[in-house]
Amino acid sequence: MDPLHTQHGLNESEAAAEARRLIDAWAAKPVRHHPTSFRDKTEPPAFGTTPPVHQDDKRIVPAWAAGIAVASIGVGAGSVGLGCCAWLVLQGLASVTLTSVLMVTLPLAGLAMVATAIGGAVSKARSVSKTVYEGPVVQNTQITNTSNQRGMFSRTRNDVR
Repeated sequence: MDPLHTQHGLNESEAAAEARRLIDAWAAKPVRHHPTSFRDKTEPPAFGTTPPVHQDDKRIVPAWAAGIAVASIGVGAGSVGLGCCAWLVLQGLASVTLTSVLMVTLPLAGLAMVATAIGGAVSKARSVSKTVYEGPVVQNTQITNTSNQRGMFSRTRNDVR
């Protein structure tokens, strides 16, 4: 290839002229400025800090949607934490050692112990009678026994009176 020609067949002076034409055409386009929703017309001081200017709250997203977005970020972060926890536990279970067996059984045994303690406390709380009996107690021990037998079946009925 000739050193005076560029890759596309233009010589250096033609390539420079084409580049100048493209740059001039691009520079001739007006730059669009988009106005903001609030313009402060006061002149800033020549030095120092500027005083605060009230700006109206014009949200694009409703408050309920922003709340849902924040909640979903929290749920996502929590699920990443649970995923890391599961990964660590599964890494421990990958090698069958005493440590990995204890890693599985100790939390389950702890949960079983807590469940048993709660069940025992609930059972004991239910068994406490709050009924106070006042008055005489009468115990009847008369038993009436009637027996009916017809064919192959028999029926016995005991009545306590």
